[in-house]
Amino acid sequence: MNLNCHNILRWTEAQLKYTYDVSLEDATPQELHEALGQAVMMAISDNWSKAKKTRLHQRKAYYISAEYLIGRLVYSNLFNLGILDEMKALFAQRGVDLAVLEDIEDDALGNGGLGRLAACFLDSAVTTNIPLSGYGLRYKFGLFKQSFDANGSQVEKADDWTKFGDPWSYRRYNHTVKIRFPEHTVLAVPYDVPIIGYGTNNIGTLRLWQCEAENELDFGAFNDQDYLRALDAKNKAEDITRVLYPNDSTWEGKRLRIKQQYVLSSASLQDMIRTYKSAYGNDLRHFADHYAVQLNDTHPAMSIPELMRLLMEEGMSFDDAFAIAQKTFSYTNHTVMGEALEKWPLDLMRSVVPEIVDIICRIDQKLKCEHPNLFIVKDNTAHMANLSVYVGSYVNGVAEIHSQILKDDCFKDWYQVYPERFQNKTNGITPRRWLGLCNPELTELISEKVGGDFLRDLDRIGELKPLIDDEMVKKFNAIKRLKKEQLCAVVKKHEGVELNPDFIFDVQVKRLHEYKRQLLNILSVVDIYFRLKEGRLPDFRPTVYLFGAKSAPGYARAKAIIRYINRVAKLINNDPAVADKLKVVFVQNYNCSYAEHIIPAADISEQISPAGTEASGTGNMKLMLNGAVTLGTLDGANVEIAQEAGMDNEYIFGHTVEEINAARPNYYARGIYDYNADLRRAINTLVDGTVPTDGDQQELFHALLDGTNWHKADHYFLLLDYESYLEAKLRANRDYGDRMAFGRKCLMNVASAAKFSSDRTIRQYAEEIWHIKPIEY
Repeated sequence: MNLNCHNILRWTEAQLKYTYDVSLEDATPQELHEALGQAVMMAISDNWSKAKKTRLHQRKAYYISAEYLIGRLVYSNLFNLGILDEMKALFAQRGVDLAVLEDIEDDALGNGGLGRLAACFLDSAVTTNIPLSGYGLRYKFGLFKQSFDANGSQVEKADDWTKFGDPWSYRRYNHTVKIRFPEHTVLAVPYDVPIIGYGTNNIGTLRLWQCEAENELDFGAFNDQDYLRALDAKNKAEDITRVLYPNDSTWEGKRLRIKQQYVLSSASLQDMIRTYKSAYGNDLRHFADHYAVQLNDTHPAMSIPELMRLLMEEGMSFDDAFAIAQKTFSYTNHTVMGEALEKWPLDLMRSVVPEIVDIICRIDQKLKCEHPNLFIVKDNTAHMANLSVYVGSYVNGVAEIHSQILKDDCFKDWYQVYPERFQNKTNGITPRRWLGLCNPELTELISEKVGGDFLRDLDRIGELKPLIDDEMVKKFNAIKRLKKEQLCAVVKKHEGVELNPDFIFDVQVKRLHEYKRQLLNILSVVDIYFRLKEGRLPDFRPTVYLFGAKSAPGYARAKAIIRYINRVAKLINNDPAVADKLKVVFVQNYNCSYAEHIIPAADISEQISPAGTEASGTGNMKLMLNGAVTLGTLDGANVEIAQEAGMDNEYIFGHTVEEINAARPNYYARGIYDYNADLRRAINTLVDGTVPTDGDQQELFHALLDGTNWHKADHYFLLLDYESYLEAKLRANRDYGDRMAFGRKCLMNVASAAKFSSDRTIRQYAEEIWHIKPIEY
């Protein structure tokens, strides 16, 4: 795309003068971001319009997701447009450093891998010219901002991400749709976010729905000075898209979640039908010939009965509507955990979407006539994953091992009936953001070796393998040292903690959940701490163990783990006896922008969930691409990472899925606790006062050793894998002493990362699920 950067600079100045009455030099970062964003939107507007028209009469796909973790857009948009360096230079000539935009908030409309994957897919689709658009919700408050109090506890604060404006979206009120609930009708107002391709004129669209009231003010109630009732309709409507994943521990909380999911489904499908009619007329019998819809997990599963309802409203029969829905939808599963597969009581659903419940029940009756052993409704509960498998063309897992578990376990009965529907689509990441943007130094080194623009064709990165020599390893090690220095400055600014860039950076950054086993990591650090103090690890290489994670606000045990890690950090970091060997830091408010600093600096990537629990993971791919070795189990995409880079270049530990399943029936955690004195000492710090506690760590202790009403002791097998884990951790630490050999391992990971490009993943979706082809722009 050919853009005039001087014009963008002039338009930015004009926006600043018009909107804020400030000069370029005097603008705040927020004012500068708003004005620059508006200027770029003006510059791309013609291409955006042309791209929409080009796609109008083409078969296309739509991605419906409750989450889009798109992060801070300004740098990635400028990078994808190919003007980031030129814009930095032009602003620098005026005395303005675009680095001030580091203070801009992320667009955190997602919780973790699910939302980040959706963002990567849209980036890849537009870059590869595949006609894919996204639908989501425009939450008023994204994922909360996290801080820690003096006790080490997580503190949540609302993330008002649009407080200073949102220059990267356009409000399209003329495409507003109505969503009807029994007690009220709300407006779903679309906001369009451009998805800017890299090295192409193509621009895609993410349409986000914001709920508003039909009538914001009851003037009669206001005139009667009943101010709460006057705004009741406004508040009820806006509550629907106020917060990502509202607490659903109560009946009303669950009703709000169902409303969110229905708004996402109904608004998106009404919009598709509108665009279909404008392109092809009112005959909806060919809807599935032109549109494919991917359900990103079960949050948008109500799209299935909603499409049928809308088609039946147009005069179509139930059977014809069912046939079209089955050809239209496909479903991506993101979990093998039964408790995470969405299920809704029918009474609850009926109070919110009664017509949808009626259709689900009819679908269930049809299924049971065909296959009496299968069900969608059971015990007066709708199983949304089963609905998605039945009324769809395909269901896919997101890593080879995950997809196999779906067939062998989670959906075994369904696979026996519909084997042709099951596929694997191993996840991927966009190399533009997760290498080109966040690690320009490594990008330049790779470009020197392989030539061309490998960021558009990551397969070319494999050409590095025969070129890895001592000179290249030395250059790579120097780049890694530089990225550590840069991260140290960021951590000093945000956490007030001094880190030494000569330390090994051992990193675990991901959502805080018991199965991700951050507790296993910190228990091993405690064990290492004691051993160092006793002089039992004489060759231990100085290491910083860096954590980044948020816990769901209502997840008490996960929040207890955060407190414990922070208290361990305080204990270790204040002990002069290990100051030259050990550091622990838990960064606050881990998000996409923080990840862009942490991931390039990491030496060791901790991916330590028990085998068979992590669907795929994408953080593991980002860390691999930036030259970190994986310390991990044979779980999720770790399996394929080890296959691609070679087992000798990773640190794989722990029991396999088969071994865990064999151990599960007679597993006795206390036996391991009693046998392993070092592990026992580490676990005891939860309760013996070594690590300060207000009694809030007792529950963690007993969950490991005694179990709970819900789970057996050590439900995620921390103790079972501990000995193997610590051995692999210490082996990686020792190996780091040979900087050349370790650097080769890291570069082999970089050179083996081609498979994990989301460009590859999205092409597979396009060819094997959606049956769509790239379009020339």
